[in-house]
Amino acid sequence: MLSIVIPVYNEEGLIDDLVNRTVSALEALVTEFEIIFVDDGSEDGTLQQLLNWQQKYISIKVLSLSKNFGHQAAFTAGLEYATGEIIGMMDGDLQDPPELFMEMYRKIKEENFEIISGKRSGRKGKNSRNFYTFLFHLLFKNIAVIRNMENTGNFSLMKREAVDALLTMKEKVRYLPGLRAFIGFKQGYIEYIREERIEGEPKMSLSKLFILATDAIFSFSRFPIRMTLTLGLVGTIVFMCAGIYVLIAKLFGFAIIGWSSTLLSIYFLGSIQLVSLGVVGEYVYRIYKESQNRPLYFVKKFYNGNDIK
Repeated sequence: MLSIVIPVYNEEGLIDDLVNRTVSALEALVTEFEIIFVDDGSEDGTLQQLLNWQQKYISIKVLSLSKNFGHQAAFTAGLEYATGEIIGMMDGDLQDPPELFMEMYRKIKEENFEIISGKRSGRKGKNSRNFYTFLFHLLFKNIAVIRNMENTGNFSLMKREAVDALLTMKEKVRYLPGLRAFIGFKQGYIEYIREERIEGEPKMSLSKLFILATDAIFSFSRFPIRMTLTLGLVGTIVFMCAGIYVLIAKLFGFAIIGWSSTLLSIYFLGSIQLVSLGVVGEYVYRIYKESQNRPLYFVKKFYNGNDIK
């Protein structure tokens, strides 16, 4: 059994192409498969379209969440409901071609990999999102405590034992590509050029992408707290030197004219303190989220095909 998990949110314009391409790719690959579409609280006709397609393909299963819980929570829900021995993840915007599952599957079967990730060697289209994504991966590559995951996203194929290991990690603030790299196992990748979105607007806005990037950095890097420590040390050294200069100036009768140096020092130290408080606040917020221990998602209904009459 091969399972593919695809979260969707307000994607009624893409559902037909998404289903047709994914089903065709999997039918050419295996005889037994399931596609779990996770409807992440869509407000348009996405859910009904999926249920209509389920009438035609019994392999389609639909997990309807009670509201929009976010991309990473929707993927987690689908992984927990998947029953396959090999399980894949794919975004629902067709920027990751489902036809590439064939090469991923071959690597797992023939080369004994346990996890295969899609590695983006390039992106079609020219816009600010591509530039910001490039900057994030460049930064994350150099500051993260895990390695060999730059330019990879959710698009992947994993054996059951890897998925079980992934699901044992219950943190509430999640970055699945990082967690997937963290669990180990024998990991490989295939390179591909990411497609442009064929219809509609991206559901991950720049603000949501920024939040996801901060989740990744704070979860898998010591860089923020080390940065504040470095700034504090630099500020301490600079103003120790400034203090020594003032004492010497007073001792030898040098006149200190104006308030500019005083104001500059106040602003500099104040900015360091504010940055430090912000970084500490981010860590405190994440501790608070974990201590709440709320479920990642709530399921409204699971349409597993048995509902079809």
